[in-house]
Amino acid sequence: MEKEKFPAARTLLATFLLFAGACGDSATPGSGVAPTGPLAVPDRAGPFVAGHTEDVVVDETRGGRELPVDIWYPIPDPGDAAPTVYVLQGDAGITSDVAYRDAAMGGLPPRPLIVFSHGFGGINTQSVPLMEHLATHGFIVIAPEHTGNTNGDNSSPDPAADRVPDVTATIDYMAARAASPGDLFEGRVETERVGVAGHSFGGFTATAVATGFGAVKADPRVVATMPIAAANARISDEELRRLDIPALFLCGTLDPLLAQQERSFDLAASAPDLFRVDSIGASHTHFANICQIGDWLQSIGLGKEIWPSIGASALIGPYEATCEPPALPIEIALRVQNLYAASFFGHYLAGDERYAAYLTTDYASENEPDVIFHTR
Repeated sequence: MEKEKFPAARTLLATFLLFAGACGDSATPGSGVAPTGPLAVPDRAGPFVAGHTEDVVVDETRGGRELPVDIWYPIPDPGDAAPTVYVLQGDAGITSDVAYRDAAMGGLPPRPLIVFSHGFGGINTQSVPLMEHLATHGFIVIAPEHTGNTNGDNSSPDPAADRVPDVTATIDYMAARAASPGDLFEGRVETERVGVAGHSFGGFTATAVATGFGAVKADPRVVATMPIAAANARISDEELRRLDIPALFLCGTLDPLLAQQERSFDLAASAPDLFRVDSIGASHTHFANICQIGDWLQSIGLGKEIWPSIGASALIGPYEATCEPPALPIEIALRVQNLYAASFFGHYLAGDERYAAYLTTDYASENEPDVIFHTR
């Protein structure tokens, strides 16, 4: 069923309040998916079309905890499937020109799996351009909504404690679907070598699932992690030192959380391959859908002058700071995000060593003037 992400106009921007104020054991690349054909340029759409579907994960190990999920996946062609509509209110929303609803995967072999974790009090469709991009590059991407810490439900007394178990439950769910005869994903998902990405508090998730957090241990199936603008203050120095899988930290130079990326990068000395990408001029909100949603409001006749009357006044400041001059054009930050996500997971999860060429200081200095690249 199509989820109504925002039941009323005044809740449309609750997810962006968090953006404005939030300020494994193997290092060998490869999932068993052999690279074939020419290299897909990582900052452009890949060779596949994207399918999209929704479901609910039920974690019986935690009392039947339910996690709504959106899933993007590669398909050869859309066939008769209709374009996906990311519903924002009622039946209205953003119609994708990339993803198609419940489309069949055709005869594709097993694909690498990435779990994406949303920000604090957010929604799991907060980074749709990245999800679709990764699907076109051959990845299956599943994004759970972290019940108790979402746009419509902030009931969890300690949302940090839920995050890593939610990732584990999501991987288990995809493994079960891959083993279910007749399922859309039967025989199509690699679940023993998994990547995790996340933004803001979801970046905390992407870090904690690799380091462990408190009494919760790291999930050994996670072999590559990409925290984006990670809110890692609650992860201890000792925990960060336990990060022992390839990791790429992405953040904007204007994001107050940049210091947390620096701390995480400096302490994660056990990681066999470690990268930090600073997007010059990007803020915390440059890696989410803030401009897409603000532009959609205006496209249906709800200009900024109307936003206060529909309870969306909180959007104005972040939208102007992120989506209007003199702010860095968001397309630049999103392209950087796509480039490094596809390259990092293409190399360390899909096992295509050709992507390693994009993960170097030389490549960044010669081709990426809007990036400061660090590696160890």
